[in-house]
Amino acid sequence: MSAVVDPLELLSQKGNRQPTFLGPIWNPLACGVAGVGAAIFINWGFRRPVFSGIQKHIAFGLIGLGAGYYFDQKRSEYLAKRDAVLRHYIELHPDDFPVKERKTYGQVLESWVPVR
Repeated sequence: MSAVVDPLELLSQKGNRQPTFLGPIWNPLACGVAGVGAAIFINWGFRRPVFSGIQKHIAFGLIGLGAGYYFDQKRSEYLAKRDAVLRHYIELHPDDFPVKERKTYGQVLESWVPVR
């Protein structure tokens, strides 16, 4: 039941993995919460009530959402560019990446007998 693995196919194949609900909104949401937390920390540092100046909390939260979305887009661009460079390198140097057969753990690991 061993299949042949092509290195170029591994980089181009997306698979059947379904994105989670929080996947696309996790980074903006986390940065937005961090922005509100920064506003609370600033109020605490100046010895003011932590939720005073609610407009500051809203502004910091929106700035955090924008920054999280921006960083998420930059990360996606970086990963896409990296995959394209790797795919191109594999296309130019196919001798360095031979097609291999998949092995199971049973074929790779040695049998183990406990010594007591």
